[in-house]
Amino acid sequence: MTEEIIRRYGQRVGYTESEAEMFHEGGHRVRQVKRLSQAASKYSIQAEVVSAKNCNSGHKNGQIFMLDVDGNFISKFCPKRMCVYLISQLVIPVALINERLSEGLEPNDFHFMRYVQCPDVGVDCYGYGEVMLKVQVVPRAK
Repeated sequence: MTEEIIRRYGQRVGYTESEAEMFHEGGHRVRQVKRLSQAASKYSIQAEVVSAKNCNSGHKNGQIFMLDVDGNFISKFCPKRMCVYLISQLVIPVALINERLSEGLEPNDFHFMRYVQCPDVGVDCYGYGEVMLKVQVVPRAK
């Protein structure tokens, strides 16, 4: 089963035969692809706007950004406009969630970056606006 998962993954991303052979070195990539493929049907990553003020991109409280467990935005479940400064802050929490899933750990039990903010500090501090997201793993909608 694991080899079939890895074979399909290699085909999807376009690995050559030699790249597919190298993929097994270290074991961590095989473990991650296998476990994330198992988690993909169960979970999504949700980033919800919990605080927004004066956002130039129009982000508002309650907006949801949905990602698959690999960290890809699911565009039909995201705002039409997404600020690069805000969504770039998702890199670390998504990586933490990926790591937890690939090690078979509870995906929401990470310590840091459950909440992330755009780097803008708001008009009071000579910036423009400010937005905060809450990041968590949620059961995948059927």
